[in-house]
Amino acid sequence: MPHVLLIEDDASVRDGMELVLRRHGYQVSVAATGEEALALLDAPAETAVELAVLDLMLPGMDGFEVCRRIRARSTMPVIMLTARGDDPDIVGGLEAGADDYVVKPVTAPVLEARIKAALRRADPVPRRPGEVYAGLVIDRAGLTVSRDGTPVPLPPTELRLLLVLSASPGRVFSREQLLASVWDHSFLGDSRLVDAAVGRLRAKIEEVPARPRYIQTVRGFGYRFGPI
Repeated sequence: MPHVLLIEDDASVRDGMELVLRRHGYQVSVAATGEEALALLDAPAETAVELAVLDLMLPGMDGFEVCRRIRARSTMPVIMLTARGDDPDIVGGLEAGADDYVVKPVTAPVLEARIKAALRRADPVPRRPGEVYAGLVIDRAGLTVSRDGTPVPLPPTELRLLLVLSASPGRVFSREQLLASVWDHSFLGDSRLVDAAVGRLRAKIEEVPARPRYIQTVRGFGYRFGPI
């Protein structure tokens, strides 16, 4: 039974979403503020929280800052809720470390599909162990990454993105292909998810993110894994 933390200040929305999630078999903890959510994450619990559903517009500490603080302490998937589909909200949330987003009002089937997809990404299928690419070591069996001997902790979405790209060095993947492989999205996907995740991944594994060696952009097509 996956444990989901729902962070939403609107009581009616929060209660409705909690009811839906519980009916679908999830264990749910709820918080009305960012401060309350972070306190819940720090408190001892019988089962650890495996995923957070986070509203961006919270009183006090906003959802962007909550997301950054969650990401600083955990690699759990974060799905952000936004009342608007405006680019600044979406891009800001993705840059803060969110793995996915949904625009409110969200239907129960869409929310559950996004949660299931995020949890699947958190448990990727291991493949070949111990691949070394010019200082970058990808251990598929242990699901770990290191660069120049230093471990690089990655959230599930970024890890799965790296696993998909590095499984076929030199192959160019379109954003649509990556959405389908990494996010389990098809027509509901948004290419900004890919670009934001690539940017976060580069910041962690590239020596000079502005001149990427491993995750290369192929203009007009998508991304490929190097060095080739």
